[in-house]
Amino acid sequence: MSTGNTNTAFKKAGLDTPDIIVVIVFIIFVLIVGIWATWKTQRGNVTGYFLAGRDMLCFAIGASLFSSNIGSGSFEGLAGTGAASGIAVASYELNGLFCLLVLGWLFVPVYIASGVYTMPEYLMKRFGGNRLQLYMALLSLIIYVFTKISADIYAGAIFILQAVNMDMYLAICILLVVTAIYTVSGGLRAVIYTDTLQTVIMVAGALILMGISFNKVGGLGALYEKYPRAIASHKDNSTNDTGGIPTSRAFHLFRPADADQLPWPGNVLGVTILSLWYFCNDQVLVQRSLAAKNMYHVKGGSILAGYLKILPLFTIVFPGMISRVLFTDEVGCTDPDICEMVCSNRVGCTNIAYPKLVIELLPSGLKGLMLASMIAALMSSLTSNFNSAATIFTIDVWKRLRFSATEGELLIVGRIFILILMGVSVAWIPILQASQGAQLFVYIQSFTGYFAPPILAIFLLAVLWERTNEAGAFWGLMIGLVVGLIRMAMDFGYGSPACGEEDHRPAVISKVHFLHFTVILFVISLVAMIAISMVTKPINREHLIRLTWWTRHSKESREAFPEEEVKRLKSFQNCAEENGEKEDEEKMKDEEKGGMDKSHLPAWRCFINLICGYEPPSKKSISEEEEKERMKMLTSIEERGRWKWVVNINAIFLIVVGVFIWSFFA
Repeated sequence: MSTGNTNTAFKKAGLDTPDIIVVIVFIIFVLIVGIWATWKTQRGNVTGYFLAGRDMLCFAIGASLFSSNIGSGSFEGLAGTGAASGIAVASYELNGLFCLLVLGWLFVPVYIASGVYTMPEYLMKRFGGNRLQLYMALLSLIIYVFTKISADIYAGAIFILQAVNMDMYLAICILLVVTAIYTVSGGLRAVIYTDTLQTVIMVAGALILMGISFNKVGGLGALYEKYPRAIASHKDNSTNDTGGIPTSRAFHLFRPADADQLPWPGNVLGVTILSLWYFCNDQVLVQRSLAAKNMYHVKGGSILAGYLKILPLFTIVFPGMISRVLFTDEVGCTDPDICEMVCSNRVGCTNIAYPKLVIELLPSGLKGLMLASMIAALMSSLTSNFNSAATIFTIDVWKRLRFSATEGELLIVGRIFILILMGVSVAWIPILQASQGAQLFVYIQSFTGYFAPPILAIFLLAVLWERTNEAGAFWGLMIGLVVGLIRMAMDFGYGSPACGEEDHRPAVISKVHFLHFTVILFVISLVAMIAISMVTKPINREHLIRLTWWTRHSKESREAFPEEEVKRLKSFQNCAEENGEKEDEEKMKDEEKGGMDKSHLPAWRCFINLICGYEPPSKKSISEEEEKERMKMLTSIEERGRWKWVVNINAIFLIVVGVFIWSFFA
């Protein structure tokens, strides 16, 4: 593309009337599904709101796992990094295929057997004490704000900015309002149902754009030939600067150990560490599996999501590379002034690779469908993160502050926290916009690499090594936190050199890739946890029943830690007193009103409850035996019959497919 007339060369294409109609119909349809799911949700209790009543089926679990993982940040981040450096970034997705199986076969059986709602709650039950639960809860919320939520909001805004030239923050507000309507009111069931719908739209739209993109560039063979020559025409080729020039190993998953982008040791080990943490220990993904009806649906959901994880290499990363070939001067720009004109970011414009394809290649109508797909990716990811963050804050933070909190209070607090979370995430966007060379996916992964390795270390030891104790777990986490914060401060303090600038950063940053640092941090944390656990008092085995891989099937009665017992008794006593007072007050009011109960509320009151997502908890009481039977059903991990073999055979086949793809593109 010529750069002579910048006013016309870099103009943004708009949406036609059919595109706008498609987007509006999509948003209305999603809202209808969300409101319908809200109506079906047991919104009067914590299990119903945060875990969808634990009766979700495998196809919904798998679709939600995939769409929660592949948000708009992934669409633009994967395509942008693909445009900048080739297919190696697909390692995150192909690695996730195996990690999803680890989730379903190793971690979730322990989580379900332990009867927990959140990952911080599991650590509290596994190790005792209070500090691990509080630390993990706060750290998880920080990660959600600074990577997941803000990155997805920013990515969605970039797409809308490219499509309709709207103010970025106005676009963000519109996205948040639409997303909040059913997330706040409907809970996890509404999130999973809308995720399922949005997965279908995302996959369909991505496949259509992939086909059109490959046809436009001339096929995979033509892409192999043209991508190495996709260098912006405004680059000064008279210097020895290599910035803006595609790497010669763009079509290989494995790069040299000293490569600037995704070196092979980091790709094999570092990506595995980040992926295992994300799929197996992060609340967003785990919460979907905890909502499954039984273990067959847990494993079936992991398998379906695993098959879907094969798609991003072909539907997102390759199209991102095609975008650089077709729109080299814009996507591959290196001049800060031109980049500012193209995408309002002086650092680089690879993040617009995917939106650019949508706007430029798709005909009227399909353009609207793809915009709907991107909005679907954004909404599914945001709703998942909002719901999981609210779950952690409510169960692990608020409940610690108020032992006497009723279920109604917990549900209201969770909804309010979602609204607060939105504001904090938006405030972080300007910092995110200028970070990590404008490669959104690199920003997300590098930030995660500062904190995730110690978390994976503690969960692996908690599940697999009974000797791990609270002191080893906590101080190992603290050591990992300090090391990670030092690296993060140096990374953000020195920043990334722009294309053509000399790298003056210390060798510990410039020579140690963040994925290599991830491996180092994991080893440091793991060794510290093991060493400290070995020299301190072990945990009595009575406390570990159904909390490790080796005791997950145990029928013995578990002995609670003293802190658990005190908390449970205090919560029970306070709730009993508060509920007793409320029952007396409600009884007097009912007598004054002639015995009116919640089933006879005025229509306007029922409508307000629906919009606000509130449903008064049922007063129906159950016996102690019935409660034990209910808990036994919720924590059951039994597998019998032919379905056990069906999921296991599918898992083996998926592993074979994954190994073949890795080998082919290695």
